[in-house]
Amino acid sequence: MNIAIRNPVIARKEEGSVQVELDPDLKIDTAKVFAVYGKGGIGKSTTSSNLSVAFSKLGKRVLQIGCDPKHDSTFTLTKRLAPTVIDALEAVNFHSEELRVEDFVVEGYNGVMCVEAGGPPAGTGCGGYVVGQTVKLLKEHHLLEDTDVVVFDVLGDVVCGGFASPLQHADRALIVTANDFDSIFAMNRIVAAIHAKAKNYPVRLGGVIANRSAKTDEIDRFNDAVGLKRLAHFPDLDIVRRSRLKKSTLFEMESSPELDAVTAEYMRLAEILWAGGEPCEAIPMKDRDLFEFLGFD
Repeated sequence: MNIAIRNPVIARKEEGSVQVELDPDLKIDTAKVFAVYGKGGIGKSTTSSNLSVAFSKLGKRVLQIGCDPKHDSTFTLTKRLAPTVIDALEAVNFHSEELRVEDFVVEGYNGVMCVEAGGPPAGTGCGGYVVGQTVKLLKEHHLLEDTDVVVFDVLGDVVCGGFASPLQHADRALIVTANDFDSIFAMNRIVAAIHAKAKNYPVRLGGVIANRSAKTDEIDRFNDAVGLKRLAHFPDLDIVRRSRLKKSTLFEMESSPELDAVTAEYMRLAEILWAGGEPCEAIPMKDRDLFEFLGFD
């Protein structure tokens, strides 16, 4: 089945880009909303899931929304591949009033509520439609009214408007990156996307999460150059790999000094994000300028 937006409203704001206009009824105005971006394979789902648990351990009611057709964002929380919103809608011929909450929401570890938006078949439809339908369903079932924090875990290397659509709902965008050329190059492109969305929507850059990296020198050098800040650092540890194989969050693994340091960093990150603070006023580099800027011995 082809899934497409019919007659979308295109907005061309004087200071902004051409975008699909956000339906004002679909705004998430009852929770703090974070959208997590980064290069494909960089660990966004691991970061999102453990961050969701950290928020829950602060006593917050948390909802994590996976925005990837692979629908694997939340499996460490739920121990399963949760049904997708699109699959649930298709099962009732897109009559959303026939759906029950349990058809598309799964409760995960420590009470984190999990939703997998899913996506249209490869090469068809629009990811923005999927995100919009997910938020619409959550509002129809009043699930957002009982939520303090929403975490969007978004498909990697986003360049199109469809999968940039979580930025239209988010208060802060977070970028996960490693200390290497490809990850930082992708980060710069994501900064550009967020910069464009911020002209028409309230989303702002919250900062950078260094992941799978022993050092952060190149990340920090880039951050200083464009106006970003590093919020947390998670080194490349085998305990993280093993937690994925065990289908568990890091908070469920057997305690050790190494693990305790990582979970403490997640708790610190959750506390920083919940407290808010000034956003980053970052200006992305041109691709060629960044190519010349990045250099390794």
